[in-house]
Amino acid sequence: MDDDALIADVCDTVAGFLELGNETFDAEGARFVRNRATPRRHDANHVGRVRCVPGRIDALLARADQEYAGYGHRRFETDPLTPPALVARLALEGYEPSPELHLLLEGDLRARPQPFDIRPIDDDAAWDAFTRLETLDWQESTARQSRPFEPDLLAEFTASKRAKAPAVRRWLACVEGEAVAYCCSWPGANGVGMVEDLFTRAGHRHRGIATALIARCVADARERGAGPVVIGADPTDTPMRMYAALGFRPLVVTTGYLKRGIV
Repeated sequence: MDDDALIADVCDTVAGFLELGNETFDAEGARFVRNRATPRRHDANHVGRVRCVPGRIDALLARADQEYAGYGHRRFETDPLTPPALVARLALEGYEPSPELHLLLEGDLRARPQPFDIRPIDDDAAWDAFTRLETLDWQESTARQSRPFEPDLLAEFTASKRAKAPAVRRWLACVEGEAVAYCCSWPGANGVGMVEDLFTRAGHRHRGIATALIARCVADARERGAGPVVIGADPTDTPMRMYAALGFRPLVVTTGYLKRGIV
């Protein structure tokens, strides 16, 4: 498969992952994603797959205001197939860009993972362990971005992630019975799978745990029908270099455009 076809399939997988567990409908040349149970979860309430013609941008923005009335934000997910005029309009309107680098694994993982204890998150106790780790992950992320940590949002975040099961499988890595890392896997709907949401607790990094989790997630996605597997990374952070060393190649950058404080 050539890169143009792969790029289209990767964009479809990335968008599809965000849509899982939420209400979706198409309007004004775009896909509207909404979850009234988690209104502050940006990933669950956004406009994606934007393919509208430039003359319909005003109508698209107006429809977003209508559909997300009462929400405190507006978010648009863009990719290489998004019309440049829409991206330019979002920049003009003061939307903040947040790029994500997507890397693709087409062959075998370049690693021999160590035999860590990796368990599926399939009951309330496992989800509780996941939530404790997710709290640490979010504290680190907000500190790195110089944003306040808002613990009251965690329930919405966890609910949004649980809603993607069973299509998305989440995994815990445990050391001496204690959960220290997590990741998730999805086979996709077009043959391109996805590994996402990787976190390892401080004090347990650089021991091969993340590599073992990625290997398990790649295997699970492929066991359920995927061929190539995509993983996302913050282009300003270091994990992307680990992914490249494991055999993932950089292929696509998508960008979320966010406006906060809407009343």
